[in-house]
Amino acid sequence: MAEGFFNLNYSVCNESPRYCILLKTSTMKRKTLITAALLFFVTVCVAAIADMSGKWTGQITTPDGNQLSINYVFKVDGNSLTGTGQGDGDPEEIKEGKINGNDITFKVVGRDGSEYPHTGKYFPEGDSISMNLEANGTKFHATLKRVMDK
Repeated sequence: MAEGFFNLNYSVCNESPRYCILLKTSTMKRKTLITAALLFFVTVCVAAIADMSGKWTGQITTPDGNQLSINYVFKVDGNSLTGTGQGDGDPEEIKEGKINGNDITFKVVGRDGSEYPHTGKYFPEGDSISMNLEANGTKFHATLKRVMDK
């Protein structure tokens, strides 16, 4: 018999070899099956990325021990991430936002031109984002949760 992981050949035999019928799946059917499976997996991945769009919130602990709420509004377009980020001031624009699988990177740019780099990972199964950011030379970590509109 043929070898390989996707071996779709099989035979049905009775007592006599002359009644043995070899049923062989055509190459076209194999290609169609593999293409359908790949299309399914790509669709699932794109759906997971698209789910990241929306409002998110979390908290960071400042060097003096206070809790600061951080809020984001993410907009996903393919591998591009845009939107806004907000700490204790007004919302600021997200720049250079990129998505690679479930990994995200972007900068929040303040009105004074200061940049706050962010890296994170989206966890669709928990609907959360693990976010690392840097502000004024200090590194912070937050777990973001989706804000559900009422």
